Amino acid sequence: MTVLALKQRLQTVKIDRVWIALVLGFALLAIVDPQQVRPSAEFTVEALISIAIFIAIAVGAAAYLQASSADGLIAKAFSGSPVRTIVVASLVGAMSPFCSCGVVPLIAAMLAAGVPLAPVMAFWLASPVMDPEIYVLTSAAIGVEFATVKLLGAVLLGMFGGGITHLVTSSGGWTDILKMKTSGCCKASLRKEINWTFWTERKRRQAFVEEGGNNALFLLKWLTLAFFLESLMVTYIPGELIASYLGGDEWYAIPLAVFAGMPAYLNGYAAIPLVSGLLDLGMDPGAALAFMTAGSVSSIPAAVAVWALVRFKVFAVYVALGLTGSLLTGWGYAAYLAA
Repeated sequence: MTVLALKQRLQTVKIDRVWIALVLGFALLAIVDPQQVRPSAEFTVEALISIAIFIAIAVGAAAYLQASSADGLIAKAFSGSPVRTIVVASLVGAMSPFCSCGVVPLIAAMLAAGVPLAPVMAFWLASPVMDPEIYVLTSAAIGVEFATVKLLGAVLLGMFGGGITHLVTSSGGWTDILKMKTSGCCKASLRKEINWTFWTERKRRQAFVEEGGNNALFLLKWLTLAFFLESLMVTYIPGELIASYLGGDEWYAIPLAVFAGMPAYLNGYAAIPLVSGLLDLGMDPGAALAFMTAGSVSSIPAAVAVWALVRFKVFAVYVALGLTGSLLTGWGYAAYLAA
């Protein structure tokens, strides 16, 4: 192969910027703190494995909806009264078992199917805050009242976010939402009628494989980078520092809890023992709820996944709604306890 041919070949090879960022991140870490390279790599792999089942379910479900043409049913189910669809999406989101990252393929499928952004945002905000298993574990570790308030907060957060999004989008703008495009090449050639047994048709099988593969690769690259960043945060920002600033009932406890929780990935199971310990140390319950809610909605992995999936304006609204909703949730719970 000549030098010119090799140069042309290299020019045709497009290396994804996410993988480049990940390699550069590990390279920089190897220079600054070589001892941390292996722990960060192990942390990243273990974090990916811990949510692999949820990712697989979400990717498979989204690919199935695409291949069977059943994704149109989702759009139909969320059509009609905005109030009804936002309430339903909030309730379903709070009951769903998906984390803030695992829900991404379903969100992409819903938006691609034409579901309005308002109910999608409601589902997106409510889903990572609570699920049935977390409700049981939170009830056992912290208390039934706290778990019930957290469940109610998830529903209200979804309704709040969906309502605000509906007001913003009702003017007719925001038609271009998705940054990540579905493959679409096979789906365009599929018949419009639903075929639940899609594997009986070659084009539908091809669509399933392509959609599933694209979504899986999309999540793998972004979550790998996200969990690597989380490993650095966990290593260099000790939990004792968080406890020392969030252990009281000062006026700034709830806002500080929100900003401390937003970059963290302390939702779900990991947050329960930490928050339980902070409450034992005297942390304000409203701050504890705000901390868990913000960590669920706007953690680094969740924010990275949202950033990769949608346009910046939608990402900004998602973060703003997560921050504002977490503040309102914490203040509301604190006011309830003070009454």
